[in-house]
Amino acid sequence: MAWNRRTFLKTAGTWMAGAAFGMHRFAARAQAPLGERPDRDETAEVLNPRMRVPLSFIIDDSTCLVNMGYFCMPQFAAAWPQRDIYRKPWNTWPREIPDAFVREFGQWCAERGVKGKYSVVPYPALVGWLDRELPGWSRRELLDSLALIRELLLPNWDIHPEMITHTRVIDVRTGRPFEEISAATMENSYPQEDKSVDELAAYLAYALRILKRCDLPCEGITTPGGFGNRVKSELSLAVHDAVREVYGSELPHYFKYVVGGEGSTEPKLEHVRDLGTTDPKVTVNVPAGTGDWFGGWDGDRKSEGHRYANEDATEGRMVELVERAQPAVMLCHWPGMYSHGTREGYRDFQQVVLALEGRFRDETVWMKVSEIARYWAAKGLTQIEAAGRGVALRAPFAAPAFTVRVKSVGAGQPAVLRNGRRTPLVEVKRSAALEAGTWLRDDGGTVVCFDLPKGLSQIELPQA
Repeated sequence: MAWNRRTFLKTAGTWMAGAAFGMHRFAARAQAPLGERPDRDETAEVLNPRMRVPLSFIIDDSTCLVNMGYFCMPQFAAAWPQRDIYRKPWNTWPREIPDAFVREFGQWCAERGVKGKYSVVPYPALVGWLDRELPGWSRRELLDSLALIRELLLPNWDIHPEMITHTRVIDVRTGRPFEEISAATMENSYPQEDKSVDELAAYLAYALRILKRCDLPCEGITTPGGFGNRVKSELSLAVHDAVREVYGSELPHYFKYVVGGEGSTEPKLEHVRDLGTTDPKVTVNVPAGTGDWFGGWDGDRKSEGHRYANEDATEGRMVELVERAQPAVMLCHWPGMYSHGTREGYRDFQQVVLALEGRFRDETVWMKVSEIARYWAAKGLTQIEAAGRGVALRAPFAAPAFTVRVKSVGAGQPAVLRNGRRTPLVEVKRSAALEAGTWLRDDGGTVVCFDLPKGLSQIELPQA
C-alpha cells in the first residue's frame, strides 16, 4: 500500500506510527496511470544494478541557511489555528541551519559514498528569493551557501525544489502569496479543487526556474506534504512537462509517497508513452520506504535512528528492505538532522550508515534518486527477446551497470554487441565483484553487467 508521506507518518498503532505536519483529509483520487509497456519474453530477467540493493537518502525541507522549522511553524499555526502541533515555542529555536553543518554533513557523506536527494526550497517560507536576496543574511552569505551546494553536494545528491515556499501558495502572476491564509492557500494542502496539467506545470516550472537561475540542476521535484493529493495523475504529467520545459531533462522523476509494510518500494513508471519513438516519455515516481525518525520536520522530536537500523544492522526498516532486495530509501527532514543545534539526528544517521555498511557492504550500492529512476525506467521499459545465441534489447533509456540474468549458459565468453562492435565481458566469480563489463555464472543462468545504451544492443552467449 502507498500513502502520501505525511499521512503515512501519522498512521498510528502500526510499525510506522509518528506525527507529521500539514495533515488534512482528502478524497481518494486515482493514482497516475502506468501507460505503455514493452513486449518481453522469459529469456532474460533484469536484476538490481550489479545484483545489489539500491540505498538512497531523501532529505526534505532543506534550503540555504533558513531553518524551515523556525519559519514554517507560525505560518502553519495561522492556517490551522486549532492544531496543537503548531503551538510549539518556535521562537526559541535557531533561525539558521549554518553552512558549517552542511559542509560537515556533505564531507562525511562523500567519504562514505552516501547519495540521495537534497531539497532546496526556492522562496523558503517567504523569507527571501534564493536567486535574489535572503533578508537576514548578506548577499555574500547567500551566494556562498549556493556555491557550497553546487561544489560539495553535487554530484552525489539530486537537487529538487520542494515547491516555491513550502508554506503559502504564490500567485505566479505577481510573485506574491494569496491574501487568504487557510488550508486552501498552503502548499502542503494545495490544490483543494481540480487543476489542469498546464496549471500545475506552470506552478512547478516557476519553482524550477528560480533554481535554474541559481545554477542548480534539477531532474525532479519533491512535493511539500499533501501537495497534489487531489490531482495525482495530473501532477505526474505536470512534473514531466515542467522539468522538461525548464531543464530539458530526458527522464523526469518525483518524490511524493512513502511505502510501508509489505508494499513494494520499487519506483512506478507513470504515463509511459511513445515507447517506439526516439523520444519516449515517462514520469518516474520514486517512493521512500521509511518514516522520518531522525528528529522530525521541525527538529523538535527525539531521534530514533534504531528504527532505520540498529547498531549491528540486524533489525530496522532499512534492514528489512535490504533483505527483501528492494530499494531501501530512507527519509528525513533537514531540521531533524540539525535538531536545534544538538545534531542528535545527524549522529544517529551516521550510526545507521555505518551499521548498514558493516553488514551489507557487498550487497548494497548508494544511488541518487535520479539514478534509481533511470535504472528502473530501463528495467521496466527495455524490450527483451531471444536472438540467436543470446538476447536482443531495445532500450528507450540508457542505464549504467545494467544487470541481466540470461536463463541459459553458453560455454564461451559472453559479449555485448552494439552497432556491429563486439565487446567481450570479463568473468568474475562472485556477485560482489560485478561491475559494468563483467559477467558470472550462477544457478539461474548467466549474469551479465554492462552499460546499457539507448537503442538496440545484444547480449551474445557463444558456445565453446
